[in-house]
Amino acid sequence: MTEERPPEAASASLWERDEEVAGVVEAIDRLRADESSSGSLLMVRGEAGFGKTALLAETRRIAEARRCAVWQARGGETLRSVPFNVVRQLLQPALVSLMPEEIREYLGDWYDIAGPALGVTEPGERQPDPQGVCDGLVAAVRRLAKRVWPLVLIVDDAHWADQETLRWLAAFAERLDDLSVLLVVARRPGEVSGESARYLDAIAAAAGPPATVLESLTPRATAGLTRATLGPHADGAFCREVWAVTDGNPYETVELLAKVQDSGLEPVEDAATELRELNRSARGGGLVARLDDLGFEATRFAWAAAILGTGISVSLVAKLATMSHDEAGRCAELLRTARILTAPDPAASQAGAGELEFVHPLIASAVYDSIPGGVRTAMHGIAAQVVTDSGLGAASASRHLLKVHPDDDQELVEQLREAAREHLSIGAPDAARRCLERALLEPPLAETHAHVLFELGCATLLTAPATTIGHLQTALGMPGLDGHARVDAVFRLSQALIHNNQLEEAVRTVEAEAVRYEPGAARMRLQAVQFMWEGIHAGEGISPGRSERLAALAGTCTGRDNSERALLILRGFDAMTHGENAEEVVEVCDRALVNGRLAPGLGWTDTEWGIEILMMLASAYAYTDRLDRAESLYNEALRAYVSAGWSGGHLSLAHAYIGLGHRRRGRLRDAETSLRESLRLAERVGRGLPLYWSATCNLVDTLLARGHVQEAWATAEQYGFTPPYPSTIVLPDPRCVRGRLLLAVGRTKDGINELEQAAKAATVRGHHNPVLVPWAVDLARALAVEDPTRAAQLASDARRQAEHFGTDTAIGEALRCAAALETGQRAVRLAAQAVAYLESSPCQYEHAAARVEYGIAARSVAEINRGLTLARSCGADGLVAQAREVLETGRGLR
Repeated sequence: MTEERPPEAASASLWERDEEVAGVVEAIDRLRADESSSGSLLMVRGEAGFGKTALLAETRRIAEARRCAVWQARGGETLRSVPFNVVRQLLQPALVSLMPEEIREYLGDWYDIAGPALGVTEPGERQPDPQGVCDGLVAAVRRLAKRVWPLVLIVDDAHWADQETLRWLAAFAERLDDLSVLLVVARRPGEVSGESARYLDAIAAAAGPPATVLESLTPRATAGLTRATLGPHADGAFCREVWAVTDGNPYETVELLAKVQDSGLEPVEDAATELRELNRSARGGGLVARLDDLGFEATRFAWAAAILGTGISVSLVAKLATMSHDEAGRCAELLRTARILTAPDPAASQAGAGELEFVHPLIASAVYDSIPGGVRTAMHGIAAQVVTDSGLGAASASRHLLKVHPDDDQELVEQLREAAREHLSIGAPDAARRCLERALLEPPLAETHAHVLFELGCATLLTAPATTIGHLQTALGMPGLDGHARVDAVFRLSQALIHNNQLEEAVRTVEAEAVRYEPGAARMRLQAVQFMWEGIHAGEGISPGRSERLAALAGTCTGRDNSERALLILRGFDAMTHGENAEEVVEVCDRALVNGRLAPGLGWTDTEWGIEILMMLASAYAYTDRLDRAESLYNEALRAYVSAGWSGGHLSLAHAYIGLGHRRRGRLRDAETSLRESLRLAERVGRGLPLYWSATCNLVDTLLARGHVQEAWATAEQYGFTPPYPSTIVLPDPRCVRGRLLLAVGRTKDGINELEQAAKAATVRGHHNPVLVPWAVDLARALAVEDPTRAAQLASDARRQAEHFGTDTAIGEALRCAAALETGQRAVRLAAQAVAYLESSPCQYEHAAARVEYGIAARSVAEINRGLTLARSCGADGLVAQAREVLETGRGLR
């Protein structure tokens, strides 16, 4: 009995794939059922030759027969170093159908961010954030997909896709729930490692179990395929030998049967012994022998095609193989006849895909691997020149330059540096890193070596801080980096050390460099950077007399340049943390502005100073009750990062600080929304970083203010909000927030211990701002019964510090604490005073709490109701419940 054949239109490689094809049909029908249906993802895994491409071709045929739009792309073994290669292939059908103005319209705000990565517009002057480019590509595909329904996206050989595409695919796969698209991804098991493997695992996780795993053909299926190809007279022994020599590999089976047909071999048992020799000629050494039989010119043509990998045309191969166009055409025909090259499938090919492609990736790999090492290297060098001469740019040529042996070629060094700049300009720092690392092997001349290392350090700053440190330290130890470039390199090195959690080393590095300079702009910038890193240090390693030195240096500054403005900001932030007079803090900060705005070169996306110093400025305003100025800066940061497409750590911090602004205002619902978005973005960057702590700490603080105690505890548990704390300052103070959390869940002893630790840390740092580090008022309330004498002393000290600081919020909060420790008319008087101060404060949650507490102390229904109204507007559900309970009980109220 013979195996039934699949439908005529299907590939022979689809034997025993009925279940897989049925899954495809089901997914496509589900997609077509409703334009608002959720998207889905199919992951197809299988060894080389197991029919992944054939299954994808059938997927395309079925989808198009059901009137679906299909966009398709394929990874290439020799193209993995080309950033955004596969995503560009995927979007070409959509892009080529649009006019330039339509592309701009559909990409919208993402045009300048995703456009360069897609090759539809020139890069801008500012280096884009890779995460922003990824998000832009997700948005681009989502927008384009909405105009084409139903849409099926197919990615073949994803194990060979470039890392940038895989990053996008992983992000896109996570967001399919609200987009009616079917995404089908095929890959081999293994083949990749590192970040690419992580992205592929994320894509597989988004697909959910079970992934489609293609198995080898059974003997029965192989027999059916053999008889369908050679005729029903093929005997059983012959069919069994076909299966034995191919191991049931569908591709090898199809190729072997084609060779049986070409050779005229009869499918009988006596001829079965010749099958192994025929099979060897289709792979590895046998394929090389077949090429040799076709002649040297055909072999050279095949080599050139394998070097190009994509966009294979007769004319381009002729240039690379240094042969005439006529000779190249003859070779192409020979290779087509020999089933080595073929014309691309018109239905699946992309714009600019070329005239030819290899019949199967296995053949392409075998041909490429068969090229003698020296010849292959030389051909890559020629290919780079051919690509450059065609006007495609250094980035396009760089994948070939990476394969050329080092030979002290300074022109190649400059080409690779230019390629790195082009890669960075489209948001592909890993591609830039590869170019610069290769340039170092050449090696560069002594006068440019340090510059190449510096450029490499800048390219790896966000992705590999530990590696960056080595590059920049080496660069600074070599001649060549002078003036502004050297100062910038030291600053970048200190940033890398910060990102690598080596804050004290960052401070020492900048300090040691500063003493090498005479007084002037360079030295002042380095001094400011040193004070900045010391200012965000949360440990005990602060240099003695730092605040005094900073105050003295800032006292000489008028704000005439950005170094002076930076020092004024640092002085203002330092004074705020120490609890110095708030009016003086604000006056110093105002001097750092130009007409009330950030100076040019000191903006949120300017890289000369970094984000930290501007967050210090905004925080100094936030904790001195100048919330209008703080919120203006926070919102400006958000707008700047969204506009620039910086959707990584910078955007996470912007949302965190906007959440902090909302929390200070008392807009607790808005604060929670912003902070959850900050935490979502922080999760993509990585746990344990200061920005992650900022998002988590503020969210826990906000949930406590809302009265959502159990949710706050669950959040702390989920996101690791527990010691050890980061080495950098987090606002608000995480020890104080965790101490308050422990008290709220009934772990009083642990809460008191945590607040005691907060007190010690604050004392070491000299942080006496009672709003920024409110350990004293929380500890006083916790000790009210156990140790009333100490509680009273803490409350008194907090009030004294608050009055010295001078803000309505600080004084009002200190009075609230004092009232909570008293009874009778004294408690009422103190609570009334707290209300009076907090009524003038911009912090409405604290005002609402004071109103409710005053109403309870004074037994006033009117005051409790006023507090209740305020609490509702803030979203303070805990306060609302407390006020309602008192009102409902009603005893003693008037």
